[in-house]
Amino acid sequence: MREGARAARRLAEGAVLRDVIDTSDPSAWLGLDEQVRAEEWYFPPYVAPAWEETAGGRSLTAALRAGGPLTEGQLALALCHRDGRIRHRALGRVAGFPALLPLVAVRCTDWAQPVRDRARERFAEALDAEAAARLAPLVRRLADRHRGDFALGLLGEVLRQAPGERLAPLLASPDRPVRRFAYRLSVEEGLLSPAELARAAARDDDAVVQSLCADAALAAVGEADAEEVLGALLGARSPRARSAGVTALRRLERPGPAVGFLADRSALVRACARYVVRQNGTDPLPWYRDRCADPGDPALPPGAAIGLAECGTHADAALLWPLLDHPVPGVRARAVAGLRTLDVTDLPRMRRLLDDPAPGVVGEATLALLPSAGLLPEPWLAERLAAGRPRWVRVSAYRLLDAHGGVARLRAAVALLGDTDERLRTRAELAVRRTRPWGADAEVAELLGRARAHLG
Repeated sequence: MREGARAARRLAEGAVLRDVIDTSDPSAWLGLDEQVRAEEWYFPPYVAPAWEETAGGRSLTAALRAGGPLTEGQLALALCHRDGRIRHRALGRVAGFPALLPLVAVRCTDWAQPVRDRARERFAEALDAEAAARLAPLVRRLADRHRGDFALGLLGEVLRQAPGERLAPLLASPDRPVRRFAYRLSVEEGLLSPAELARAAARDDDAVVQSLCADAALAAVGEADAEEVLGALLGARSPRARSAGVTALRRLERPGPAVGFLADRSALVRACARYVVRQNGTDPLPWYRDRCADPGDPALPPGAAIGLAECGTHADAALLWPLLDHPVPGVRARAVAGLRTLDVTDLPRMRRLLDDPAPGVVGEATLALLPSAGLLPEPWLAERLAAGRPRWVRVSAYRLLDAHGGVARLRAAVALLGDTDERLRTRAELAVRRTRPWGADAEVAELLGRARAHLG
């Protein structure tokens, strides 16, 4: 629309360019003045780029008008010209310049229909399998624009007819949208085997690709490749891929391995494993209780503690309390999370975990104690704000003091205004700036006075 406003303004001022459009439908340009003039007041007075008045700019326009020879660089400039007539004429001269194809792709989304139509003709004529693979990242980004669907549709048509190896670079592209596009195309055309799809789901870090490939692999899996597909999915780092593999165990009538995922580190995988086990007629709760019965078991997986809480009852807290002293930090952290899931809190027993050497345990204990933060002694928490404490202990103490509210929150924030920890200091500054003086409390006035010395 901005380019239309410029063109309309030039016509109104009498600076009319000679018509250089070779088209049988001049009416395509009619009505532009009327369409834009009503909106001209939105835009400031336009100043033409200085390069258009240089000798190079004038020679470019003259060569396009006269049909004279143009270099590749001149054509590239013309394809980016502000005047749609210049862009339109330049598109008629791009044949034989494959390096300009990216600019032709951009012009496929041009606001001016004559330019857009000619660009699409040239793009369709020049796009082959090699160029399609090379231009896929650009075309995929252009698809997010208004009128960007044409180039993407043409790209898909060309790649569907190309040999499968042409998609290989796109399947390994660092650009996530390009990988998604390539994998969707591969799935639709059946270019990858179930085992290849399962491996792709296992190694790719994009959740969309993981789901797409895992679902496609399981939809096409047969007895011959079931072991390979399940092996890739069940051994994947991604919880999404593992959960797909675990769920598939029931459909493939192999529920036995699902028991091994009841203590998985992912809540999604644990839930899928419990579903498969239950569908096989077994209650997973006794398994969890058995697994957590020995609080000193060094081989106890952390997922067993939280899994017990996910499907257990309040009575199962008795099995989780001893795990707070387990030698493995992950088990201690998951036991605290399990107690919080069961809504069971014992302030003295949980409070001591705020000094645990493992950051994960302190974080889980903080979450469990936040609803009861007002019951924790303020001086005891303030001691843990000292600069010599581990950072995770200081962060925990500040969160709990902040949850106290009132003057306790202000005391903690003012104490950290000069702290060397930038994140803690920033949070404290924000808390102080949000504070409004209340009542006639002398301590509050004194604290705010100290804050002004730091913050102004």
